[in-house]
Amino acid sequence: MDIDFIFLALGLAALFAGFVDSIVGGGGLIQLPALFAAFPGTAPATLFGTNKLASIVGTGTAAFQYSRRVAIPWAVAGPGAVAALVGSWYGAKAVAYLDPSILRPLILMLLILVAIYTFMRKELGAVSTEPEHGRRSVALAIAIGGVIGFYDGFFGPGTGSFLIFLFIRLLGMDFLRASVSAKILNVATNLAAIAFFAGNVELMWKLAAVMAVCNLAGSVLGSRMALKHGTGFVRKMFLGVVLVLIARLAYDTFLR
Repeated sequence: MDIDFIFLALGLAALFAGFVDSIVGGGGLIQLPALFAAFPGTAPATLFGTNKLASIVGTGTAAFQYSRRVAIPWAVAGPGAVAALVGSWYGAKAVAYLDPSILRPLILMLLILVAIYTFMRKELGAVSTEPEHGRRSVALAIAIGGVIGFYDGFFGPGTGSFLIFLFIRLLGMDFLRASVSAKILNVATNLAAIAFFAGNVELMWKLAAVMAVCNLAGSVLGSRMALKHGTGFVRKMFLGVVLVLIARLAYDTFLR
């Protein structure tokens, strides 16, 4: 296959992934399968690392875009990000000892419950009901960051969706506040994963740079659209991405 065509195709995939990921997460559903399809004989760790290099630029850009219009709750996002960074590092290391695919049935069941709960609770995330963040909120943010960070380093699909749902359900955020907080934690998990992969496997730096630029462009478009249309739009995108995740995991679990 012509290398120029591969770069073009993966650039377009990264553009769309950045758009979706900037709103509700789930960009890995687009970017990773595209990388595996383009390089079927390449070591998975190389492709995972390359994917993280491309994603972190878009995720960081989305966080910056949101921060200009939505106040970041640093009191919980900061400690949560630190916990997520540590959790992601150990999650990536755990891949050497356990098969990530063992999580598929559990994650599938959790995503189905998240989709049903979000669909039934129309008011969920519509408005912020955040309390004044104290020790309890910080402890919850650290727990969310540590657990989901580990999951992201170990397996990954649905990380952004789980973060958004937990920030809404446990910390009372609306969809926009939850989305920007999730981006802060995602930057941390991506940094940890990149540090691990860069020190242990060979990465495709030139391809990652091209995909990063495209991911960034998609991220700017997506975050601007989310800010323009508000929490209702983000909620619909959230449900759409969760349903696609359910379909993908169901296929991988029962049909592949």
